[in-house]
Amino acid sequence: MPLALQEYEFERQFNEDEAIRWMQENWKKSFLFCSLYAACIIGGRHLMKQREKFELRKPLVLWSLTLAVFSIFGAVRTGSYMMHILLTKGLQHSVCDQSFYNGPVSKFWAYAFVLSKAPELGDTLFIVLRKQRLIFLHWYHHITVLLYSWYSYKDMVAGGGWFMTMNYLVHALMYSYYAARAAGFRVSRRLAMFITLTQISQMVVGCVVNYLVYSWMQRGAGCPSHVHNIVWSSLMYLSYFLLFLHFFYEAYVGKNKPPASASTVTATTITTTTTDAKKSQ
Repeated sequence: MPLALQEYEFERQFNEDEAIRWMQENWKKSFLFCSLYAACIIGGRHLMKQREKFELRKPLVLWSLTLAVFSIFGAVRTGSYMMHILLTKGLQHSVCDQSFYNGPVSKFWAYAFVLSKAPELGDTLFIVLRKQRLIFLHWYHHITVLLYSWYSYKDMVAGGGWFMTMNYLVHALMYSYYAARAAGFRVSRRLAMFITLTQISQMVVGCVVNYLVYSWMQRGAGCPSHVHNIVWSSLMYLSYFLLFLHFFYEAYVGKNKPPASASTVTATTITTTTTDAKKSQ
């Protein structure tokens, strides 16, 4: 096994069968989390209406840095695994094979990815408590990625390896950027534009992967998925693509638009799907 795919003990000892079984039995709890999330947004904004905003700079730095480190490790480990499969076994195998969910290197990070979509809802808490603008894309993305990633992990659907790896990578960039901004460092606005462009690119690749899964599944090429899963995933990625494209235009292209703030960029995070679908995405 190449050095890049050397296993660590915690990865080797992870019981993916138990994790998949738990998700099959409990994935519907994601609806409960999303309902509580929506209630907290409504209630929190109501409570903050008559209150002064909280600064929360230090907690925000710690929060963003923690998610950045987690995403960086996830991106390195899953990215190394996916590149190894792609270079040694080809594109179709990297998309269709379910080994990402039970492979020695990736199985831990696949489960960590889907579970992380629940605590990532905490991003919104900072926006509400700091009385910043909460855009539709932010909470829509958080809810749909959580629902789709939990729903899809239980079935070990094809394409998940690419969805999760892309989301890990985008989140590594985005949370690192936001941690730096929250800590007071001056970061080039071009970096914010680049991050949004990588998010848009992620949606395009997600749609392409869904097309490949459907095409190979129809040919009986051993690409395990379900038509309804592909449909929901494609609609989700397409909606993200349009929303991120609109955000990019509003933030960076439209006339007389103020520069996008760090909080606005963070609000457009997308994680994948798993995915992600997301995470996502």
